[in-house]
Amino acid sequence: MGEDRPSYRALTSENVVESGGKQVTHMGTRMVYQIVVRGELSERYAMAFEGMEMEIKNGQTVLTGEVKDQSHLHGILDRIGALGLKLVSVENMSEN
Repeated sequence: MGEDRPSYRALTSENVVESGGKQVTHMGTRMVYQIVVRGELSERYAMAFEGMEMEIKNGQTVLTGEVKDQSHLHGILDRIGALGLKLVSVENMSEN
């Protein structure tokens, strides 16, 4: 419990570069978001969040990835709700 597990990815963007296990995006005005949900999601959820990196931390799943626009963000949040997952936080990492 509380230990970190490997991250799972379903990446599709050619503009994502791996750097020390972290994603670095090189996209004009698109935003990178970190979305945290309660519980440790299995690898099978990676396809539900295509293009997002999934990482398990302290009993929660952290989804990190590029979001094209507000409509895309709402689609991801709707999918989280439809899967019955509990949303913990949403943070725009591009502003940091």
